[in-house]
Amino acid sequence: MGKKDGDGVYRVVDVIGISKTSWEDAARNAVNIASKSLRDLRIAEVVKMDLKVDSGKVTAFRTRLALSFKYEA
Repeated sequence: MGKKDGDGVYRVVDVIGISKTSWEDAARNAVNIASKSLRDLRIAEVVKMDLKVDSGKVTAFRTRLALSFKYEA
């Protein structure tokens, strides 16, 4: 049998963070905001990164994350 600590049920949700400076900041923003309404975040997996372009210039970095959190017993 496995350890009790390893047991659990997790949910995965997609969130998108946006930053004017970098994909890393966009990911960090997504986790920081999501952590205010989701408790016990466990894993943040980068799913996709893209850029917003206006008039040929990069105006925003966007990072899509799959966030997992544990359901409470």
